[in-house]
Amino acid sequence: MTIGNDIRLGADIGGTFTDIALDVRGTLYSTKVLTNYAAPEQAILDGIDIVIRDAGIAISQIELIIHGTTLATNALIERRGARTALVTTEGFRDVIEMRTENRFEQYDLDLVLPKPLIPREDRFPIKGRISAQGTELQPLDEQALEEIARRIAAEDFGAVAIGFIHSYMNPDHERRAREILARTLALPISISSEVSPQMREFERFNTVCANAYVRPQMADYLNRLQVRLKEMGASCPVFMIHSGGGLVSVETAAEFPVRLVESGPAGGAIFAADVARRFDLQRVVSYDMGGTTAKICLIEDFQPQTARTFEVARTYRFCKGSGMPISIPVIEMIEIGAGGGSIAWVDAMGRIQAGPESAASEPGPACYQRGGERPAITDADLVLGKLDPDNFAGGKIKLSTVKASAAIARDVGDKLRLDPLSAAFGIVEVVDENMANAARVHAVENGKNISENTMIAFGGAAPLHAARLCEKLGVDRCLIPQGAGVGSAIGFLKAPFGYEAVGSQIMGLSAFDTVRLNTLLDDLKETAEGFVRAGTAGKISREVVAFMRYRGQGWEIPVSLPDRHFQASDSAMIEENFRARYAQFFGRAVEGPEIEFVTFSVKAQDVRPGGERHALISAGSSIDTPVTRDVFDPAAGAPLKTAIVERSTIKVGERVTGPAVIVERETSTIVTSPFDAIVQSDGTILLIRKEL
Repeated sequence: MTIGNDIRLGADIGGTFTDIALDVRGTLYSTKVLTNYAAPEQAILDGIDIVIRDAGIAISQIELIIHGTTLATNALIERRGARTALVTTEGFRDVIEMRTENRFEQYDLDLVLPKPLIPREDRFPIKGRISAQGTELQPLDEQALEEIARRIAAEDFGAVAIGFIHSYMNPDHERRAREILARTLALPISISSEVSPQMREFERFNTVCANAYVRPQMADYLNRLQVRLKEMGASCPVFMIHSGGGLVSVETAAEFPVRLVESGPAGGAIFAADVARRFDLQRVVSYDMGGTTAKICLIEDFQPQTARTFEVARTYRFCKGSGMPISIPVIEMIEIGAGGGSIAWVDAMGRIQAGPESAASEPGPACYQRGGERPAITDADLVLGKLDPDNFAGGKIKLSTVKASAAIARDVGDKLRLDPLSAAFGIVEVVDENMANAARVHAVENGKNISENTMIAFGGAAPLHAARLCEKLGVDRCLIPQGAGVGSAIGFLKAPFGYEAVGSQIMGLSAFDTVRLNTLLDDLKETAEGFVRAGTAGKISREVVAFMRYRGQGWEIPVSLPDRHFQASDSAMIEENFRARYAQFFGRAVEGPEIEFVTFSVKAQDVRPGGERHALISAGSSIDTPVTRDVFDPAAGAPLKTAIVERSTIKVGERVTGPAVIVERETSTIVTSPFDAIVQSDGTILLIRKEL
């Protein structure tokens, strides 16, 4: 299968805005439209109309559409999925409710955990048992399964999840159960050995439940989108970006929608990694702030950090273990509920808080004049002078400073005896400090020093806050790429056709079984490449990783392996690689304990050209900036006369002295007084400290 690359479109549905990026033979056209919650596909269609008109092409000329969405995430957080039945091994009915019995906040006597997606009365235990080695200990009770199928059919269920103990070692019982249930049920059935074939029953069961829970809704949405696109005249294939940063077919996405849970943020990380490669930056922290959330991701050697599990719907902010675990490959990032639409409020202790509740696109911040009455971060940015009320979103949305000030005064200022300007500054300071704290914690947990990184900021709101965030983190350089306001959608256009297949196989290194290992890896390679071949016939690269540990340890570390068949003599090489990797994480290796494999991963993706490289310009000639307005400057603690410059008018190598606001259609870049801005050879803006 060959897909054209001359005209491609990326579409990212966010919590507030839907971003569209159209690449026509290297020329980019983009727009932002408010997300339509009643019919999410409508915002995509509206955005497509805008960009194809700007580009002067017909929709039939688009050769590829790449889509990412937060719909699966929102369905899990807001509990808007289908009523789902869980069929599980007898004795394991309550695994998703008992969790790991870990108290993530041990001194909180009123600990609140997320409720399981599937209530107890909708979980159906069944006899049948597979051992930890993959052998059958007890046959599957097929007669009881037929009775369960009749019970499910008699009630209002929309999907079925099947999760059996140790099915990652032997999926036969799950496959047979699906076959029996499908005779009676015309419902989508998800099995854990396909959705997440990894050990740890709680995480695996929860993941298959989440997949089944959102599957009918996502399948319906994706079908509607394809039908509407064809009605408009689009005949090109549609691919989805998954949480690991690769592209998969719509059919795969409809079957495994849980893989889409972090698809939008993944596009942003790919966008930042591409910018890092362009400027040869080895250590980068990406900062993506949109209308609903803000995300931080560490990128080293042009690759975003990845993980095999993540959490959604945390009941405690930043607290690992307080959310709903999803066990799939994912680009690792820290996320907080602090976007432009996040609501500001005062807590019982008189402290300003922001988020996680968002005004989103409906009704939106108070300044949108769409019915929102509570103050959001965008309202605070407007009152501080960061935004032009007549030129927001390219002039498509007229903002009301009066409504923003009134909302801030009523819900924040009056309660704290602050004038609207001071209250607005308090709101954005809390947001920026929360983001800085999250970035510090994320870096420390990964053994990194955040100040050694270059920041890459994108998303509609990130350029408004990036310079202040750099001040707090001690970061000296920040890049604002062209198209930053729709960065995730542009990232979709950079994403490879890729898929990561994982499987667990516990095996001690002293009993190194090359036949078992090679057979498992061959299966994973076939699975991963099968998904990639749905989108490309080009050259494919593979990355093989083993997750290993000392026997008795609770968690594993990733160890890269060569992509080839293994022989018995390779055990020494693998042990050496494990010890070196362990020392990187913990300072030194441990002598004595048995080393064992737990899980294996094969990531396959098509090979893309590297693209142009640019040297970073850190010195430039200052330009005159005659247009000014008053903008609140944090360093001065007061409004300062601030230069207002159109981004399109600044030439390569020219320097804008802070304080300044650099405006464009999808966002504005705030250059605070400690920074200057220099335009790079590809149009990227470099924020750099004045003393450098």
